[in-house]
Amino acid sequence: MRTAFHEELNFISDQLVEMTRLTASALNRATQALMDADLELAESVITADEYIDAIRRDLDNRAVDTLARQQPVATDLRILVTSMRMSSDLERMGDLARHVAKVTRLRYPQTAIPASLRATFSQMAHVAEQMVIKTGSIIANQDLAGAARLKDDDDQMDQLHREVFRILLAQDWSSGTEAAVDATLLSRYYERFGDHAVSVAHRVVYLVTGEWHDELNLDEALELRTADSARDTAPVRD
Repeated sequence: MRTAFHEELNFISDQLVEMTRLTASALNRATQALMDADLELAESVITADEYIDAIRRDLDNRAVDTLARQQPVATDLRILVTSMRMSSDLERMGDLARHVAKVTRLRYPQTAIPASLRATFSQMAHVAEQMVIKTGSIIANQDLAGAARLKDDDDQMDQLHREVFRILLAQDWSSGTEAAVDATLLSRYYERFGDHAVSVAHRVVYLVTGEWHDELNLDEALELRTADSARDTAPVRD
């Protein structure tokens, strides 16, 4: 029975990692559609989001079923509850990729991104995609160090988000109100995508340590965890 239970926990973890892979692909394709005004590619992103939603529903149903059948406690209970919260974040990231694709569809056959913003949005997309890829590794390896480092990527995303507004508010902005509204929404979508990746990483930290740590003391939690591991593996002296 316990073997089957832990196999179920491993399956749920694998599905969370699969969701990170799918959301990374969705954002990559949505960004390509945005830059190229590719309606067909945008439509494929919008349609494929249902698959991410289906994985989330299946994962949550499995977690609830396992809770009912196994009545887990302590770490096992934390894994199941936290997994449902992470699946929600990852599903929302898929929704944000779909929102990017919908902007492409709305403005087709024109591109929604003026030339002055293309480089910035390309950078935002790259950072966001790397964040969710790293999040998959953090989940798979319960990597506290990786979770702590993700803050640097999020800081870069926030800086790019501010750069979009700097360009929009500059006196030489000449692309009009519609483009400014689109850019504001799109920048928010990418920035929120990154925020959800950070949220997932923080949930992994909670899963491993049993405690919530904000951005200020996450490094401290990592240091304590490393110290505990060192004590556990230190040779016993007579």
